[in-house]
Amino acid sequence: MCDYSLEMYRSRPARTGERYETIRFASGSVGLVDPNDPATAVCLACDTRLALSRIAPQLQLNLAIAETAEATFVRIEPGPHHDGVRFANGREITLQQLGPGVGATVIDDLTHECFVPKAARTLAEVA
Repeated sequence: MCDYSLEMYRSRPARTGERYETIRFASGSVGLVDPNDPATAVCLACDTRLALSRIAPQLQLNLAIAETAEATFVRIEPGPHHDGVRFANGREITLQQLGPGVGATVIDDLTHECFVPKAARTLAEVA
């Protein structure tokens, strides 16, 4: 999934073993990209496992994690940004909070959709 705030950008699905980086797009939203193609947002399925690196020192302290950590891609409610990660200790943050410059390697990717609120499903089914 890619946050709705990234819909205006070209995107593609993530692939197992690929390395990405978080960047701040011109829209202000933080998302994942291949460093060799920073104009294309990389979208992940929920429950995709990631190996994160270069996590900011303040986040390490706040979340009780190391500079490198495994995390699971999740949808976070409520708020304007929903792309996020859950660490092994149960702490969750959005990619906005994670910030730009964090490395992410896909450990395994999944193909199922993130949770879509019932109202959104109903509208999609009607269309």
